[in-house]
Parts: sequence; structure tokens; C-alpha cells
Amino acid sequence: MFYLSSMIDLSEEYTQIILASLVIIISFFFGEVSKKTNIPSVLLLIILGILGKIAMEQAGIDIDPMPVLKALGAIGLIMIVLEAALELELKYEKLWPILKAFGIALVGLVASTWIAAYILHENIDGMSMEMAWIYATPLSVLSSAIIIPSVESLSPIKKEFHVYESTFSDIIGIMLFYFLLDKVQAAPDDNVVLGFFGNLGLTIVISVVASYVLILIFQKISSHAKLFLLISVLLLLYSLGKKIHLSPLIIILTFGLTIGNVGVFFRGKLNAWLDKTKAKELYEDLHIVTVETAFVVRTFFFVIFGLSISLASLLSLKVAIISGLILLSIYILRFITLRLLLGKDIVPQLFIAPRGLITVLLFYAIPEELKIAGFDAGILLFIIIATSVVMTFALIYDKRRKGKAIDQAKGVEIGYSTWKAPVIEEEK
Repeated sequence: MFYLSSMIDLSEEYTQIILASLVIIISFFFGEVSKKTNIPSVLLLIILGILGKIAMEQAGIDIDPMPVLKALGAIGLIMIVLEAALELELKYEKLWPILKAFGIALVGLVASTWIAAYILHENIDGMSMEMAWIYATPLSVLSSAIIIPSVESLSPIKKEFHVYESTFSDIIGIMLFYFLLDKVQAAPDDNVVLGFFGNLGLTIVISVVASYVLILIFQKISSHAKLFLLISVLLLLYSLGKKIHLSPLIIILTFGLTIGNVGVFFRGKLNAWLDKTKAKELYEDLHIVTVETAFVVRTFFFVIFGLSISLASLLSLKVAIISGLILLSIYILRFITLRLLLGKDIVPQLFIAPRGLITVLLFYAIPEELKIAGFDAGILLFIIIATSVVMTFALIYDKRRKGKAIDQAKGVEIGYSTWKAPVIEEEK
């Protein structure tokens, strides 16, 4: 083992390049496996990270992945939301599907958080109801990082629903988490609600203005390096927004929607300022860069998350019971919500509710002074893995169901009749 440890020197730059390259190559093949089997590539990446941790422990190698995990998570979140926003078409006929997805995301998030908070409050020592809400919020947010690449095989309507729902869930979940955090940390005389809506309004104004300004400026830049310059500006706006306690994901979402739907946002006099050819080129190039960047960041985030996992916590009976109750509440509430708002056709949507990147990010954003010693991080891991596995089986079932329907249709013989020209009788 000592020989292996001396051979694998993680501080040596070429070793780092080799390992990073292998991870990206393996991630690409995981993506192909996911397309064939509907097993989420994210789940495979987490398993790869867990196996990597076991190998490193055997070799006597010890690293702290947390600083890298947080930075990658923030960048990955921006890229994933931007990727989703660029794919969303804003049309009048899509207004109702968008509103339904928003309603389902909002009701599902709040209801799931409320039930999960009650479960945590009742089963974990020292967990007040106020803190239980903070801990329950990360467990209630859908993972667009897992959902968006996993629903490619679904029908366009169902795929679009999941993209809208998971994106809204990410944004609302993050806003709810930081609202609750501010409420706990605020002074008794602070008006947290007024401050929250004030920040929200300011964020929306900044988002709209920044989106128009960026598009009008960047359509005039001819340099080949402008795409990463644009991404750097978006990262800067996001980070500054976080520093002043805004909701910066709205900035990313608004910009993505604006550049992807210039025909909607640039009308009247604004249309004269827009170079549609340049704007279209900017959109297409940005879409490619965003997809590629999101793939790389998502790959390293979940592999490093796998490295940070403690498998021993999964063996705890208490962890299993608490996680099981939360999981049960997730799918019961989801069934009720989808049944009321979508009707009877809710498979596989019912089971596509994975937790992932946002769950991990928000959990690690809880300040040290507010952390509850009795909360086992294994609950986090249990729910992330379980919801991903449930989604996997649902997608596999849906794929097989479609296959059977197509086979049955092919097996039905279609009759035919010989066409004859009409005969026109002469009048007598």
C-alpha cells in the first residue's frame, strides 16, 4: 500500500491531469450508459467517487474535498440553471404549462419542507422547529442537475414540465433557505419579511436591466474570447448578488430566458437596437459552451461529493427510519399535487423527484454555530441515493412501457381496400 501511495502523488501536476482526464472520459461513458439504461449518470459519478475514496483510504491518501466541492457546486449551479433557461421557449401557448410547473414546484417544496421539518423536529434531539425548517429545506429541493440530463427520453411535454419544475424548485428552494436563515440570525427588531421582498424586487430589476445591457454590449464584441468573458461577468454578478444577500439565480435565469427569447423581450423601439443575426450567434455559441461547462463541472462535483461520503452512516437504523419517513412524505405529497394539477397521466413524473446538488450545497451553507449535533449527514446521503434509484426504476419502466406499446402497434395488421375511380353516369 505504501508503494501505491508513493506512486500516486496527488500533489504532482501530471498525476492531477491524468486523474482529471480519466474522470471526464469515464463521465462521458456514464452518459452513454445512462442513455441506454436510464440509470442517472450522476448516480454513477457518486459511486465512482465512493470507490475512489475507498481506494485512497487503502493507499493511505488523505484529502479534504470540501473547499473544492463548495466552489464547484456554486459554478455548477449557475451553469445548470443557465443551461435550462437557454432551452426554455417563452410562447403564449406555453404560459399555462409554465404556471402549472411553477405551482407544482412551489406547493411541493413548501409542503415537503413542512412535513420533513416536523419529522426532524420529532426525531432528532435538540432540533427546534425553526431549525428543523432550515434542515428540511435542502431535503425538499428537486435537483435540476440530475433531472435535466435524465429526462431526454421522455415526450417533449413531459420533458419540458420537468425542466420548468426543477428550475423553479431550485430557485424557490434557495430563496426559502436563505429567508429562513436570515430569520433565525436576524435581530428581534428586524423586519425580515419586508427585507426579503425588498431584495427580491431589487434582484428582479437588476436582472432585467443586466440582461438587456449584456446582450446589447456582447452582440457588438467580435473577439473569439467573448463567451468566457460573458460567463465571467455572470459569475461576477452572481457572486456580488450573494454578497449583498440578493437572489442571484434570478439574474442567471432572466439572462438565459432573455437571450433565448429575444423576439419576446426586444419589441418596439428595442427591436431597432438588436442585431438578430449576432444575437442568434451569441445564443448558439453560449448554449454549446454552457452545456460543455455544465457537463465538466457536474462531473467533478458529484465525484468529489462521493469522496466526501461516509458510508458508515447508512448503516444507522435511526438514519434509515427518519429518511424513510421523509421519502414516504415526498411521494405522497407529490402524488396529491400532480394528480390535482396534471390529471391521471403522472407516470413517470410522480417518481422523478431526485435530490442532489442543491441539497448538498444548502446543507453545507448552514453556519457552524447553527448546526445541530444530533443531525446525521447520512440522512442527506440516504435521501439523495434513494430518490435517484426510484427515478431510475421509473424511467426504465417508462422506457419498457413505450417499447411494449410500439411492439403491439407493429403487430397489428392494417387492412386495406382497393381504390376505384368514381363512375359518372350520363343523364338520360
